[in-house]
Parts: sequence; C-alpha cells; structure tokens
Amino acid sequence: MFVKNASQSREPPHSPSYNKRMIDLPPVITSITDLKTLCDALAGQPYVTVDTEFMRQTTYRPKLCLIQMAAPGIEAVVDPLPNLDLSPFYALMANTAVVKVFHAARQDIEIVWQEAGVIPMPLFDTQIAAMALGHGDAISYGALVKKLLKKNHDKTYQAIDWCQRPLGPKQLEYALGDVTYLRDVYAKLKQRLEQTGREPWLEEEVAVLTDPKTYAFDPADAWKRLKLGGKSRTARSIIMELAAWRERAAQDENVPRGRVLKDEAIYEVAKHAPRTLETLSRLRSVRDSVRSRGDAILRAVEAALGRDPGDVVNAAAHVDLSAGASATVELLRVLLKAVSAELDIAPKLLASAEDLEKLAQYDDPDVPALKGWRRPLFGDKALALKEGRLALGIKKNEVAVFPL
Repeated sequence: MFVKNASQSREPPHSPSYNKRMIDLPPVITSITDLKTLCDALAGQPYVTVDTEFMRQTTYRPKLCLIQMAAPGIEAVVDPLPNLDLSPFYALMANTAVVKVFHAARQDIEIVWQEAGVIPMPLFDTQIAAMALGHGDAISYGALVKKLLKKNHDKTYQAIDWCQRPLGPKQLEYALGDVTYLRDVYAKLKQRLEQTGREPWLEEEVAVLTDPKTYAFDPADAWKRLKLGGKSRTARSIIMELAAWRERAAQDENVPRGRVLKDEAIYEVAKHAPRTLETLSRLRSVRDSVRSRGDAILRAVEAALGRDPGDVVNAAAHVDLSAGASATVELLRVLLKAVSAELDIAPKLLASAEDLEKLAQYDDPDVPALKGWRRPLFGDKALALKEGRLALGIKKNEVAVFPL
C-alpha cells in the first residue's frame, strides 16, 4: 500500500532526479491499523521526512488536516480528520533512533507539541541547513527544490483549505511532493554539511526549535505584538491589560485574537479609558463587542488603572535609534554582508537586525552574534569595527575587511 517500489513510481529515493511522474498514489491512511503498520516501517529507517497541512484562519490553535511522511522506498499521506488515533505517529516523532526531517519546522513542531506534548527529535531542518550553506535567508521549499534538484514543485495548492474533503489526486500529489523531494534535499544538505564541518552551526537554531518554551505563549507578553510608541503611561497600561485578557479569551475559546477584540479597538479603548458601558459603547471600534464582552473590557481597564506604574512597560524601548547608532548599524550591515559572502552563509544566521542594533548601541550586548561559533566569525569583527581596530574598503570591486 504505502510502501512503494521505487521502480514503479520514482527514481531511487537518494537519486536527485524525480523525472517520472507517479503512476499511482498510495491510498490515504485513515485507520489506526494502517497507521501503525506505516509507523512501524518508518521506525526502521534512519530518517523520515515529515510535513503537515493545517488551518488556523478560524481558530487560535492550528487544526491538523493532513500528515505526509516519506523515507527511502516509503511515502504516505495520513488523514487525521476522521478522528483518527494518531498515537503511532506521535510515538514515531518521539523515537530518538529516527531523524525527523522538516523544512521550516516550527509550525509543524507546534502542532505535534500542542496535540501530544511531544517534540520531534532528533531534528533536521532543511531551511536552517540551507542557510548555513549559503542558500539565502529563510529559503522556501520550492526554491530549494529548484536550486538543488533542478525540479519545479508546483505550489498551486499551497493555500487551499486542507480540511475540505474529498482531496483530489492533484492535491495529494502536491502534498506528497512536500516530503518526497525532501528526501533528496536532505541527502544533499547533510552531505555538504559534513564536508564543510558546519553541522555544529545548526545546533543553536535547532535547540530553539526543540525547546518547549518556544511554543508556550504567555498572555502577559501579548502586548509585545502591539505598538506602544507615543502612548501615555495610562494608555500603555490599558494596552498591556487588554492584550493579556484578549489572549486568554482567544486561547480559552480557540478563536483568533481579532475575533475577541481587534487591535484598533484596543488602541481606542486605551486612548479614552472608558469606565462605564455607556462610555464604552460610544467608541466606534468597540460598539459591536459591548454586549458580549463589555464587562470584561471594563474590568481590564480598571485593572490597568490600578496597575503599579513601575510595572508599566517603558515606551522608550520603542524609540528610534540615534543618528550615530543608525550609521553604525549601516556599517555593521556592510560588514555582515562581506563576512557572509566570504563564508557563503546566509547573513541572518550570523546576526539578526536586532543583534546589529544592540551591537551599535552597547559595548558588550547579550546577543547571539557574540556567542559560540558566531563570535570568531563575525562578532569579534563587529566589535573591532566599532573600536576602530578594523576598517572596510573596496578591493577588486568587492567589500573587503582591513585590520588596523
């Protein structure tokens, strides 16, 4: 069924050429018996490529709609929507003898963690690996397939409603492509990482993906999604309180944040600080929410007004950089591009925009660029540039670094 003879459908699984179209698609797995058989087979493989299709437009948490998996000689699609018991799948994700290969793994891991409390390990993320090998910042799966395998992965069905049934053959073929091409992408990237000795460069990024804290969002931090610049202390306090209340409500009801209260409404309430339903109902952006959520909104406003001023976030954190710091950031950005080009690595993996801003503002900031393998490659050079011990210039029409 799902265990396919490669000669019947595709080239051998480690060959970088899927020239032949699949003659037939494996049956979609909808029973726990077939799922267990599949997962038992995959448990005997050195790795499994994994992808999920999900929807979250109408929910707070993503709704799992489809699971795709592949390994040498194996490819399968699993339909979880008939209330399928996915315990064999989650057991496979927890099996440390099998490497789990994803592309841009964060949302897939979030779903597995949300549903089963399992973090797939050991983990290989082909997007991160591609960054370490100079294939650009956050390269898409389709672009990576094109670059490494010289194949086009049709993205026609990328944005469809994967919860609708039945799924047609073209949709299933597209879904399978997300894991079948991934086998060869993984093989190529893994080989290149071993050749260049860059495998340790991935460890910090993978550690973030496999940390359960990455997927736990504290409602008390929800204000960080909103803009506080230019707001009074009272307004900032109300925004913090409303954002936390909205996050809790969205989590409890499993609905999008905007369905509880839109950002525009939070800003308007923060501006006027209403203390009665009558005053609240006069606010245009909140009017439709007063009947169902008015009391809760007013309780949040009262809590905000009673908040200790020392607990209100400082708007200064959102102030623009000074002219001098901005100029330093630009120089650091040029240095980053030069070093990245020399190393053939994605700039974003060496240092983020936030790293550059903190490097420009502080002498010894706590940033990833000054830790681990990044420090000797870029961090020390950034500090030397700031301290006048290193200069940037042009050599043979390219930016070059000159020690002073």
